[in-house]
Amino acid sequence: MAPTRDRNPSSPPLSRYGKKRDFSVTPEPAPPAASSPVENGHLGFVVQKHWASRLHYDFRLELDGVLLSWAVPKGPCYDPKEKRMAIHVEDHPADYAGFEGTIPAKQYGAGDVIVWDRGTWEPVGDPREGMTAGKLVFRLHGEKLAGLWELVRISKPGDRQDQWMLFKKRDAWAQPLAEYDVIKALPDSVTAKPLGLIEERAPRAARPARSESSEIDLCAAVSAPLPARLEPQLATLAPSLPTSGDWVTEAKLDGYRMLSRVAKGRVRLITRGGHDWTARFPALAAEVEALALNSAWLDGEITVLKNGLPSFAALQDAIDGNANQDIVYFLFDLVYLDGKDLRKVPLWSRRMLLAQLLHDAGEHIRFSEDFEAPPTQLFEAASGLGLEGLMLKRRDAPYESGRTQTWLKAKSRLRQELVICGFTARGGKDGEIGSLLLGYYADGRLRDAGSVGTGWDARIARDLWARLTPLEVDAAPFEVDVARSRRWARRSAGSERWVRPELVAEVEFADWTADGVIRQASFRGLRIDKPPGGVVREGGKTQAPEPQLKLKITHPERVVDPSTGVTKADLVRYYASIAERMLPHLKARPIAMVRAPAGIAEDLFFQKHAERTGMPGLTAHDRSLWPNHPPLLSVDTIDALLSAAQMNAVEFHTWNSTVRRLDKPDRVIFDLDPGEGVKWGRVQEAALLVQTLLSELGLHAWLKTSGGKGLHVVVPLAPRLDYDAVKSFSQAFVRHLAKTIPERFSATAGASNRVGKVYVDYLRNGKAQTTAAAFSARARPGMGVSMPVAWEQLNDLRSGAQWTVQTAREYLSFQQQDPWADYWSGSQSLAPAIKRLK
Repeated sequence: MAPTRDRNPSSPPLSRYGKKRDFSVTPEPAPPAASSPVENGHLGFVVQKHWASRLHYDFRLELDGVLLSWAVPKGPCYDPKEKRMAIHVEDHPADYAGFEGTIPAKQYGAGDVIVWDRGTWEPVGDPREGMTAGKLVFRLHGEKLAGLWELVRISKPGDRQDQWMLFKKRDAWAQPLAEYDVIKALPDSVTAKPLGLIEERAPRAARPARSESSEIDLCAAVSAPLPARLEPQLATLAPSLPTSGDWVTEAKLDGYRMLSRVAKGRVRLITRGGHDWTARFPALAAEVEALALNSAWLDGEITVLKNGLPSFAALQDAIDGNANQDIVYFLFDLVYLDGKDLRKVPLWSRRMLLAQLLHDAGEHIRFSEDFEAPPTQLFEAASGLGLEGLMLKRRDAPYESGRTQTWLKAKSRLRQELVICGFTARGGKDGEIGSLLLGYYADGRLRDAGSVGTGWDARIARDLWARLTPLEVDAAPFEVDVARSRRWARRSAGSERWVRPELVAEVEFADWTADGVIRQASFRGLRIDKPPGGVVREGGKTQAPEPQLKLKITHPERVVDPSTGVTKADLVRYYASIAERMLPHLKARPIAMVRAPAGIAEDLFFQKHAERTGMPGLTAHDRSLWPNHPPLLSVDTIDALLSAAQMNAVEFHTWNSTVRRLDKPDRVIFDLDPGEGVKWGRVQEAALLVQTLLSELGLHAWLKTSGGKGLHVVVPLAPRLDYDAVKSFSQAFVRHLAKTIPERFSATAGASNRVGKVYVDYLRNGKAQTTAAAFSARARPGMGVSMPVAWEQLNDLRSGAQWTVQTAREYLSFQQQDPWADYWSGSQSLAPAIKRLK
């Protein structure tokens, strides 16, 4: 059967797409006047998660300027045994690949859309012939999907729908559904939370064999005269370590960049800024000349080793004190050699050749070795040794002048160059520097970066004074106004002395503040090799990548909820997917867990303390925290949460106080529990009345579903009052409600006391009492989830168990705002409310 698509020459492209939509109403992109085939050779793909009348996934492949499109109800799966139905629908415009948003009611496809995955695809064979034949094989390079996939048409001529099957081909990326469900593991938008290519995050193919064992490849070398100048290649600061790709990893040396130009056997040592420093280091120049090269450009770094490690301070002492015999020249690249320009030669070949040239080098000329271990391990080792970090270079990369992405620097400490813009005198007396006032360039303008007042001794303080006083000017050189609150504590206000921004300092510091100034800084030395005009803010230190979560679930097939068929695997995966949101509600709070070893239809039991059954990762607190009781437990990490779920914990309940201030609750909770015969509308009305009264008392409250029959109204507090005072307030509050509106509210426990009424449970505010945590599942048929919601959603809620283990995470993937975002900064004093309630 030929595909039912707009390939008829008499039918304009995207006509079916356009006829189905009113573009004056829907935010979806209108079809262009003409489809433009991709020109850069990279075909894009996108998978859009679409919650319309039901949840499904729209799988789209770019071809001939449009997006070939299939609706996949269950979404893609890495298990080759899982054949997923894919309904071939109308082509979409290429611009649709970036569409996220809400398609309005009464429009075609009304509902919410997010970009679940995106990337490029490679057809295997001719894709147009594949579409006609009904068999399309292709490779995906996405943020969630990778490897070889296939679409096969299964419909017959005359069928109402053009049905296909989407499935994973067997390759290094294939894995059983029981081990990994990509739909549940990664439910969110990649535009809201970009992941980067999965092939780089978690490569499956074996790492290419290192070519050092092969012959040097100089095929890309070019015959050329020796360049008169060479701008060095510079590294980009890596916010996180690469987790894939073939990288040469070296130690980041704490020194000065230095290039060597050899012409007719004579050497000139050139700084990064192009200055000739040969006269400063005659011994080093002589050792480079001893390599007996006719013409060359070498790249490296000079430093001084102290206890076997590079020391920037020792290098400065060596330079300033003319102790050049201690300076070591580490060479890491060979850019030109004897009539051949090597810049297009792969890095590994350049380094192999350089290593051979340095085999018999002198005592102070060394090859910068690279290391075979994974970057994460090397980064940890470098940090432990106190090294500045790592250099990571693409193994096959050419040499490119200027800053590039093929060379990365990974910093284990925050450290960079800053321009000296002023100073203060130590103790207010001339002769020694007390602090340096610093800046950096942004958009070509000099900006304040704060100050540094430590890191030198008296000798260096006098030397800095001698260097800076000749540069004094009358006014601050900053081209952006300096906020008074951002100045170096202002204790010496008026004592600043400003200088022409001509010197550069190397500074180590704890962090950048929100205002863009450094804090807890320490001076490391002057950078006389770097021009001030090139000093820009670099950012933070490199973060080691978080290890990928791998779940090994025991008895994954065990049914937890017979009414829905939810299995233990479903429950554990739910907690894995919700952990980032749930942990702030659990961390550092004593917990009680409801465990269901045989499922929620069988015996359940509470666990509040450490017992025989070990749960690795849970924190067991000191007995002295709560004398005469077993140790309290808390769930502080994702490992602890999943460990508990592995041990059949279904519900997680928390105290109203943290471990740190156990006797001072930081919230009060009102649990709205409907009695027999109470319709849901009355529960909603009760929540609104509770909120209204709290507002009259000057208290802001947040709302969540209970996961069961009712709702929870939560009021964050400043932890000042003890449990007795907070419980007393909650009791008085509930009794006031019941007295004021007795036909709606009950303040007395017991089923007979709440018939036709909403019981507002204040007992949960006593010491050691607990309430189901936000995002906790409930051990009840259907397995509802306690979901934080906005007050504006109250009227739209259908029940206290509106979201379940099976639907909660999908719902959250479409939410762009956290309705509880302000909860964490919403602590309030209860004392004024107590007075008003009396």
